Amino acid sequence: MAGLWTSTCPRPPHLHRLRCSSTPPTGKTKTPPPPPPQTPPLLKIAVSGATELLRLFSSAAAGGDKKTVPVDAISASDVNDVVSIIRTDYERAYFVTGDFTSAIYAEDCTFEDPTIKFRGTELYARNLSLLVPFFDEPSIQLKEIGCEGELCIIASWKLRTYLKLPWRPLICIDGRTVYDLDEGFRIIRHVERWNVSAFEAVVQIFTPSYGRSDQ
Repeated sequence: MAGLWTSTCPRPPHLHRLRCSSTPPTGKTKTPPPPPPQTPPLLKIAVSGATELLRLFSSAAAGGDKKTVPVDAISASDVNDVVSIIRTDYERAYFVTGDFTSAIYAEDCTFEDPTIKFRGTELYARNLSLLVPFFDEPSIQLKEIGCEGELCIIASWKLRTYLKLPWRPLICIDGRTVYDLDEGFRIIRHVERWNVSAFEAVVQIFTPSYGRSDQ
């Protein structure tokens, strides 16, 4: 999760239970989902710029000392192994702790959410490390996870956290993540879809939580 989110929690469309199957059930034709709304280029530039500023500030505060994230000695022999590892990462709340199993990701994995897109698992780990200190009382609930085809995994989840800003905005979002795998069962694409637009997500950080009825 490389961006910021909205303060309201509308209910997303139900994510149907998925099966590990390379072909759809007999007699049924898959209808591809509609493409997600396009994020304005200026908004993407603003989010990327804010991320870079956080990275520079963090490096300066640390005196230029970088911590290396050890690569976990874990491998997957099939898609079900990857599902099990991802489930464990959700149990560690990796979106809000930064604690995820990097060994099941390709080094040049593409990461995308409605506000930003970039390539590189190491960069994803660094971006998470920048965001984690700003979370206050974070929680993430894995609703459902399963396979769609032989090399695709979809997980649906609910995130809730405050941000450590003077007006203490509340982040509350339902979303899902698509994990595309290569033939060696490593994740090559990690794509998030939210139940809010990118614009609503960015506006969220300016919305105070005090006095809200949904707290």
